[in-house]
This record gives sequence, C-alpha cells and structure tokens, in this order.
Amino acid sequence: MTDDRQRSGAGPDSYGVKPDSFRVTADTNGLSSDATRDFSGPRLDHTFTYMLLHVLDLIGVGVFAVSGALAAGRKRLDLLGVLVLGLVTAVGGGTVRDVLLDRHPIGWLADPHYLIVIACSALGTVAYARRWRPPAASLLVADALGLALFSITGAAIAVGAGLPAVSCVLLGTMTGCAGGVLRDALTAEIPLVLRHGDLYASAAIAGTAFYVGSLALGWPKQVSSLGGMLIVAAVRFAAIWWHLRLPVFHVATAEHEVPRK
Repeated sequence: MTDDRQRSGAGPDSYGVKPDSFRVTADTNGLSSDATRDFSGPRLDHTFTYMLLHVLDLIGVGVFAVSGALAAGRKRLDLLGVLVLGLVTAVGGGTVRDVLLDRHPIGWLADPHYLIVIACSALGTVAYARRWRPPAASLLVADALGLALFSITGAAIAVGAGLPAVSCVLLGTMTGCAGGVLRDALTAEIPLVLRHGDLYASAAIAGTAFYVGSLALGWPKQVSSLGGMLIVAAVRFAAIWWHLRLPVFHVATAEHEVPRK
C-alpha cells in the first residue's frame, strides 16, 4: 500500500480492509494499536469490522448534526443555516484531525454517505422540533454522545498512526471538541469547552487517556474503545445533571477583586 493510500480518508482500504492480505491499517478506529497489523481470520470478519466501524462513524456524524440543528433552531436560523451548522458541527473535528495528520482526501468529501446522514439528521431534527418540543437538555445530550464517539475515534487513528501517547490523547480531544467549538462560535455562544469550569474537554481527556492507557496494558481494542466512550459520556452526563465543575482560578487585582463567599 502506498503512502498516499495510507493517508486516504475514503474507500474500504482507508478503514482497514485490504483485500489481499486482510491488513488492518491505521484507520481502523481502535481495532489496531500498530500502524499496520496482519490477521489471518476469514475475510467475512474483516468486512464486518469495516462495516461496523463505518456505521459507528456515521452515527457520530449524525448525532453531532442533530446538536448543530438544535443550536440553529435556538438562534432561529433558516433551513440553509440549519444544514450549514449541522455540517460544520458534524465534520469540524474530523476535518481538523485529518488536516493535522495529512490524510487526503478528507473523508466526508470523498464519501457522500456522510453528507446524506448529516442532511437527514439535521432536517429530521427540524421536523421533530416542529411537532414536539425537544427536552431542555437535548442539545447537551446530543453533544455529549458525539463527543464520546469522536474523541475515541480520533485517539484511535492517532494510535494507529504511531503518535506518542500524549499526542494521541490531545488529537482525540481535539477531534471530539472542535466541531462543537465551531458550532458555538458561529452562533455567537461561548464554546462549551471554555465555559465556567465545565467538564467538557476534561471528559474527552479522561476517556481518551483510558483508551490509550488500556491499549498500552494489552487490553482488547474493542474493550478499550467501548470503555473510553463510556467514560467520556459518563463524565459529561454527570456534569450536565449534577452540575459538576472544575475549580475556577481567580486572580485579585486592583480592578477586579476575588469575590468573597
């Protein structure tokens, strides 16, 4: 396989299936801890693995598109604005990741299924919201699920690319958070990752650190991936429902004194 094909974000090879040797590459979203690794199992197993990983990636895209559509609705944007915000939220993190890793072409540009899922998710959210009132925390819940899926996916691709552990955690966190940051910036909101003591990036860091650490200990890749996603989602949901916060740093100056409790 050439270097260009290894960097490619489209087609079965880029998700880890090489027809001749059944070779799992760096883009297997967590099922390989090496840049490449050979397996001797049946071809059907590898085809199923590719399909499962692709479906999970599309689910993450759809969930983030829902959060983008909900944010657009809160700002009373038109249908074009809903689609744009859903697209930016869904592919923002993956695009940043692929650019940093020099993976071309960008996955969602080469595979039309991503755009179809984004459009259906965004417009489906519009149809649902016009008939029923979405729950108050629906945007936060959708965002938390997307964060869990994408942060572990980003870390897995970084691990497969052979990056150091700290870089894998950082890239996974960026993959999970970047789409939400772009969404909030476009709607003139303070990004969730920067809000007052909020456990957002911290949730992604905890989950991706578990994923990378468990792989280093020799845990099965599937267990590491599922465990990392559960940790990200659990920490984020706990922060939403129980208002968990990080300690806030105050600096007293002549103009701004630290408030006394």
